[in-house]
Amino acid sequence: MQETNYITIISNRKKIVLGISTILYVLMVGKNAEIHVSGGKIYTTRMNLGELEEKLGDGFIKVHRGCLVSIMAIHDITDSVNLSNGESLIYTIRRKNEIIDQLHAKQKNMINSFIGEGIPMTEEEYRKHYSSFEHLPFAFTDIEMIFNEERHAVDWIFRYGNSALAKLEKLPLDQLIGSTFGSLFSNMDSKWLRNYERSALYGETLEIIDYSPEIDTYLKVICFPTFQGHCGCILFDISEIEYTESSSDADRALTLYLRKISKKNE
Repeated sequence: MQETNYITIISNRKKIVLGISTILYVLMVGKNAEIHVSGGKIYTTRMNLGELEEKLGDGFIKVHRGCLVSIMAIHDITDSVNLSNGESLIYTIRRKNEIIDQLHAKQKNMINSFIGEGIPMTEEEYRKHYSSFEHLPFAFTDIEMIFNEERHAVDWIFRYGNSALAKLEKLPLDQLIGSTFGSLFSNMDSKWLRNYERSALYGETLEIIDYSPEIDTYLKVICFPTFQGHCGCILFDISEIEYTESSSDADRALTLYLRKISKKNE
């Protein structure tokens, strides 16, 4: 949607090149622009919003005179602009309908663009593309997100899965592949959708550790973008994972990992 994939800014007297797809939103603070990117980093630069709006292109909308937001980062708009990463932003309430209409129009164009070159068209093409995943000892799947008229993810289709996935999901592959998750599991928990939506639309790599009522299993899931509108998922049954200290730095690594999780939950 943008003519370029990157922008160059000066932040803290250093030249920084930012991928446009990593930018969540831009907030003006006085004469400076704060550029918030995925992963929690913020870059401050001396640019006005008009300059940034031109550089960032049609993938962003102005929610008030001092804020630009990536359409891929927006989960929904209620009393605030709610982002897929859990953040909420204020906006000009009197422009609510206008902003929502702009969002839906731009999201529609974005989602329609997902049908493009490079995406496998048949089950055989998916299996050929992921041939190296066939005999891995952990479950892997490529899923295609399904969006409703409001451009929210409401389900997904299993496009590829290996034999370990069939074992984990307790269903044969020929039943899984080509089927929606909701059609297979009537007790589908929507908590998975928001994370998969973030990965497919915003290009984030995420780790999810949670209980799956659908298969009565505690899971660790790592999801990451694959094709446009898709994400790949590596799934582990937590009961089968053994933690081992491989070096003297293991405790420190685990502490840093748990501290990061704790900060996100605060």
